[in-house]
Amino acid sequence: MTHLDPPGGHGRPAVPSASAAAALARCVSVEPAKFATAHWGRTPLLSRAAELPDPGFTDLLSPADADELLSRRGLRTPFLRVAKDGQLLPAARYTGGGGAGAEIGDQVLDERILELYAGGATLVLQGLHRIWPALIEFTRDLSTAVGQPLQVNAYLTPAGSQGFATHYDTHDVFVLQVDGRKHWRVHPPVLPDPLERQPWGGRADEVSATAEGEAALDVTLEPGDALYLPRGWLHSAQAQETSSLHLTVGVRALTRYAMVEELLALAAEDRRLRATLPFGTDLADPDAIEPELTETVEALRDWLCSADPAAVAERLRQRAWPAARPAPIRPLAQAAALTAVDADSRVAPRAGLRWRLTREADRVALRLFDRTVTLPASCEPAVRALLTGPVARVGDLPGLDDDGDRVTLARRLLREAVLVPA
Repeated sequence: MTHLDPPGGHGRPAVPSASAAAALARCVSVEPAKFATAHWGRTPLLSRAAELPDPGFTDLLSPADADELLSRRGLRTPFLRVAKDGQLLPAARYTGGGGAGAEIGDQVLDERILELYAGGATLVLQGLHRIWPALIEFTRDLSTAVGQPLQVNAYLTPAGSQGFATHYDTHDVFVLQVDGRKHWRVHPPVLPDPLERQPWGGRADEVSATAEGEAALDVTLEPGDALYLPRGWLHSAQAQETSSLHLTVGVRALTRYAMVEELLALAAEDRRLRATLPFGTDLADPDAIEPELTETVEALRDWLCSADPAAVAERLRQRAWPAARPAPIRPLAQAAALTAVDADSRVAPRAGLRWRLTREADRVALRLFDRTVTLPASCEPAVRALLTGPVARVGDLPGLDDDGDRVTLARRLLREAVLVPA
């Protein structure tokens, strides 16, 4: 098998680096290199609006946009949560049938949302990176900058209210203050670098005790301010004299423990590690377990020393790539382009698409986030040109003998949603 990843790219999304850099610059007030070494996964970073290049975040989601989502978009659970006094409210309190022609039973009811919000409840709009156009684009670019899958929620909190008690998240977050003012108290972790299986509820007493001490950061975010918090850092936030809207961008980063999990999954290939424990082993007797443990550790150590980095990387890709979807396509326009494509057509790679090329004998495999597209090996130069360049004219694709082959390839990759009409 021959790997054909682009030099320096390794199948990273084909989004202009300027877009990714601009997205990160909206969130942090320091240079990317300093953010990576001094803050990423280590310490919080407060960035005031005056230190950031763009004026505020209302272009991403404004209060009027949030009202539209809550009233005119047929929003359903789980795209909305409602919290009050530190507790999530049952969805039945704010959802119901959508009326004639929409008899589903979990649509958000604006009248009930009004009642709850006016009574001090916090509204959490979830998964906005999948449903709101401006945030779809922004999230894709920021995901490229940090190299990790992202999610975006919005928190709408009435004046003077606090939606959640002091807690920690099991993922890093960028907090972007859109509207209003919110007072944040941040404390050091009780469990540094928690995994998703280690939520704060299992350490509620430690969290409460730490929250009573002196805060590491005690600040009020104004519109346009940003705050980065590594996973595990305790925080609570309260709206001030007016209602507050902020965005939370969650970073679903891979960890070394994820690598351990994949290594252990691959270790099933080792026959010594698949061996059955001796007949009649007394699990209540540590002395009976000790020799088996010793041999198992030895076998595991031997296997780990010969682990194949390529196999581990492949499993990590299968875990991470589906969590970061590429840019949406327009199915109707895409279908029309299939029939209209010719040598003069111009096409571009689907933004945010993660991919990898491998060659096997006389075939080339284009590995995507959800499937593998297999093509003749002669297509490799053309596929590379299509995926690494911003826009390509079909008739100019290299490596193929005539325009008919080039059009056939372009049509195939348009159908597979690898390319889009330029």
